[in-house]
Amino acid sequence: MARLVPETDPREPVLTGTTGLTRAAYGVSVTETTHPQHGDGTRSPEYRLFRNALRGLRQDLFHDPFAYRPLPPRRTDGPFVRRLPGRLRQSAQHLPHAVVGAIALLALAVGSVSGGLPGGDAPALLSGLLCALPVLATLVRPIGAFWLSLAATPLVALINGDGLDWPWMPGAFVSHLAVLIVVALRTRPRTGVWMWALTCVYGLLSDVAFGGSYYYTNSGPMMVTSAFALLVVCLWHVRHAAQEEVTAQQTVTAHERSRRTLLEERTNIARELHDVVAHHMSVVAIQAEAAPYRVENPPPELERAFTTIRENAVAALTELRRVLGVVRAEDYEAPDAPQPTLADLDALLGNVRDAGLNVEKAVTGAVRELPPGVELSAYRIVQEALSNSLRHAPGATARVEVSYVLGGLGLRIVNGPMPEPSLVKPSPGAGHGITGMRERVSMLNGEMTAGPTDDGGYEVAVFLPVTVPKEGDA
Repeated sequence: MARLVPETDPREPVLTGTTGLTRAAYGVSVTETTHPQHGDGTRSPEYRLFRNALRGLRQDLFHDPFAYRPLPPRRTDGPFVRRLPGRLRQSAQHLPHAVVGAIALLALAVGSVSGGLPGGDAPALLSGLLCALPVLATLVRPIGAFWLSLAATPLVALINGDGLDWPWMPGAFVSHLAVLIVVALRTRPRTGVWMWALTCVYGLLSDVAFGGSYYYTNSGPMMVTSAFALLVVCLWHVRHAAQEEVTAQQTVTAHERSRRTLLEERTNIARELHDVVAHHMSVVAIQAEAAPYRVENPPPELERAFTTIRENAVAALTELRRVLGVVRAEDYEAPDAPQPTLADLDALLGNVRDAGLNVEKAVTGAVRELPPGVELSAYRIVQEALSNSLRHAPGATARVEVSYVLGGLGLRIVNGPMPEPSLVKPSPGAGHGITGMRERVSMLNGEMTAGPTDDGGYEVAVFLPVTVPKEGDA
């Protein structure tokens, strides 16, 4: 705390616990007195732990305990439920409700027949209803069901006044144990611990205050039985949380793997198209340099224009090589041969036949020269489709159809089913084939379908559009 005091003699001693600061410009002294702070920082860890525990108790069991929280239906996509027939699978979603109802009927029966009053039909029925009500309440108000069970326990004991069990009559014992398990399953482990602790407190107080006239108390069996039951429930919660975490991580991993695969395929496509683009840019640069020599006495403006074209082509080629260096992997080696085209398709089919795949080719339409990017993409699509046939259907037959149509190029690669029996087992592969084909088709604004056929084979159909140049276009 800071306060202003009149300036004193500098030779005067400063009081203990204060710091004197002289401000000559104002002619006053500012003294700052420090006081110990009594906040959370000075509390012991035990106190903070105890306070957090009480806060958790209030939040779990005392904050809106009778809130309406209906038990949701069971999921039907589990490993066992999804194998059931349709009608049984739909009924299985209400299995938890049926189990709770059966336990409530059991508590009703035990509570009704365990009374000590002979001929007391009405008290016996009332005792059974008091035992069944908390169990049924767990379906809609789980926390409130626990308090109802604690409240019903002494009432059941009073109705069965000459019973031999204390403080839990047989029906109340079944009811309270069932409530503890169901509520712990529906909430979380911390809530189960608090319910068990309050159950222990109730049993201790009942034994100390009212257990003198009973020669037998079942507080111990209740504590031990409920402790083991809640321990199993807590372990189930931990396992369920671990499974959800693993599932979430697997989903993220699969998404990242798919994204990485997509980026790798796009990088491979960029590397392959580099040679095609670089060839065209080199041709532009060479023709721009040689064009002025083909014209007799070319005007200076024409020479400057061709010089500008050549300089821009060379600059673009340099930048293209720089970009390729960025996307090139460390182990990437530039191919010595030019990129393949559809003219090399026969050699590819020969290699595939040597690998054991019986494949035939059919070409329809007027064969013509297509843009290099389309030729390269078509060749890679056929190559990848045949590789998939070798991996997934060894020993099968395949057919490659190339259709030169107006406005584009059509491809169809289909293989039959794998013969049975087969000595060669299919291999799973890396899972990049379909992704790479789709990326190449998407790059050219084409269309692609891939899927199994009716006879058990697999078919890949692709259409790559090609713009037909009009007469008179430069």
